[in-house]
Amino acid sequence: MAYVVQPADRLLTSSRWRPRNDALGLGVPHLMTTWGIIGSGNIGTTVARLAIDAGHDVVLSNSRGPETLTDLVESLGDHARAATAEEAAEAGDVVLVTIPLKAYRDVPVEPLRGKTVLDTMNYYPQRDGEIAELEDESTTTSELLQAHLPESHVVKVFNNIFFQHLATLARPSGAEDRSALAIAGDDADAKKNVTELLDELGYDALDLGPLAEGWRIQRDTAAYGTQYAADPEDWTKGAEPAGVDEVGTRAAQALRYRDA
Repeated sequence: MAYVVQPADRLLTSSRWRPRNDALGLGVPHLMTTWGIIGSGNIGTTVARLAIDAGHDVVLSNSRGPETLTDLVESLGDHARAATAEEAAEAGDVVLVTIPLKAYRDVPVEPLRGKTVLDTMNYYPQRDGEIAELEDESTTTSELLQAHLPESHVVKVFNNIFFQHLATLARPSGAEDRSALAIAGDDADAKKNVTELLDELGYDALDLGPLAEGWRIQRDTAAYGTQYAADPEDWTKGAEPAGVDEVGTRAAQALRYRDA
């Protein structure tokens, strides 16, 4: 199975500079993006910090209301603010959905029309309840979200990396120990957008193909998390870089649950 390593095109017009992501320590011009984040748990907070480090703004939300995010927003600084899920969806140039899968129907539809939506969700039956079409593997979590958001462009990403590893493995463009994150999506322009954003956050992108291929990085597959762990038995013991070759090899080794 062949995968596509996505090169990140440089964005050449900006009023802000991001020296962190240049291997030579030089400023790299970029367009500032506003990230709407629906769900402010470990992954949502980690992506928010990476985005702010890259010179972007973030609008965070959760199911309990913006008033519960005061401390988090203060810790993130001036480029973060709290909002409702509807407001985060409206404000975001790109929107991250990082909530328990059982709540995916609560994601607002109208403000996400035409937008790139990043899906981090995994299916855990003990938490989410049994979902028949995921049990029989006739669809994937991201395809469920895409059906809920028919006029949005869903891209699967961030679901198969432990949040502590995501926080520490970001590297400048061209670094020998740069890690890759797998993506899947049906819209080529949306995947190009996500590839450019991942580059700014410090990661290469490995394109698995359409959303239907997102199963290759779902829980309990060969590409689920362990490639980034210094100790595969205890993910809290540090991170290990995993480049495009390793991530691609593991994704190719993935088995359907029925075949495992």
